[in-house]
Amino acid sequence: MGSKKDSNRNRRLKGDGKNDFQPYFLWRWAEKIIGLKWALMLYSPYLGAGVRLKEMSKNYDRIVVEMKQRFWNTNYVGVHFGGSLYAMCDPFYMFLLMKRLGPSYIVWDQAGSIEFVRSGQGKVRAEFFLEETRLEEIKARVERDRKTTETFHVVVVDEKNQVVSRIEKKIYIRRMRQSRADK
Repeated sequence: MGSKKDSNRNRRLKGDGKNDFQPYFLWRWAEKIIGLKWALMLYSPYLGAGVRLKEMSKNYDRIVVEMKQRFWNTNYVGVHFGGSLYAMCDPFYMFLLMKRLGPSYIVWDQAGSIEFVRSGQGKVRAEFFLEETRLEEIKARVERDRKTTETFHVVVVDEKNQVVSRIEKKIYIRRMRQSRADK
């Protein structure tokens, strides 16, 4: 017999209109009380790494993050710690997709990689975009194939606009399954 936790997860993934795919309840609560931007800025891994959400468009098609170099995100050789560079870019395409597609779609981070191009020092920045045409292409692919894995790229640049690292994210997307009662 499955646990209550498993049962709640299965209901959340069913997509019957009442239990659509949604963020964890603490994230929903924080977003409702202080907004997504502040919830992300106060998220302990970002707070600890010094990641700051500088801009988030109202329609969720653009996010800009920055990270100043501090002693707690500087590695052994005096440059930005690579884990912090990756972390500052990790969830944002998933957030943009979840917000734009809505709760009738399941959106999961599937894979990610980082390529270090040059030493990062000072303040670094990354900008994430999700254009309407790309969103429509994703919806069409999901409608046709039931699911898709999309690849997104973002660069982290320094204050001189030189590329510090390149990040690739693979995001799995599919429609919620309808319950038998809805079919």
